[in-house]
Amino acid sequence: MTIPDYEETPTQPLTTDALIERRVASLVGRAVRRQLWFLFLDQDQVQLPLVMPFSDPPLKPDASVSTLASVIGLAVESENASSVIVVIERYADSVFTEADKEWARAIVGAFEERGVVVRSVLVSHRRGVRWFAQDDYGVPAAMG
Repeated sequence: MTIPDYEETPTQPLTTDALIERRVASLVGRAVRRQLWFLFLDQDQVQLPLVMPFSDPPLKPDASVSTLASVIGLAVESENASSVIVVIERYADSVFTEADKEWARAIVGAFEERGVVVRSVLVSHRRGVRWFAQDDYGVPAAMG
């Protein structure tokens, strides 16, 4: 696979997890503050020209996640997006925190209720970007 030049990058389909992680690393990069980012993909997995940051979210998800899902849902509709990439930016280590897991679960759940497809979740930390697999933030197993 050849590496696309700058002009080709915006139209390159993000068809693999590795391509998504590289794109997020180049757009968001290392964390400098606490915020959420939303990137939109069309039906061909090409990133649309809309990138939405949400600054200073609460430390833990609250009722505002439902409102956020509605706003992102409207953006998905207006841009004819087929899915969203979510980035949790926080200036901390690369180890996933309980708050990271709560945010990922809350966003994915609220977006699912609104009909918004989450393509992936990533974490921007102080040294770079890390893929956040559903197995890492999924609903905890029931206690027996």
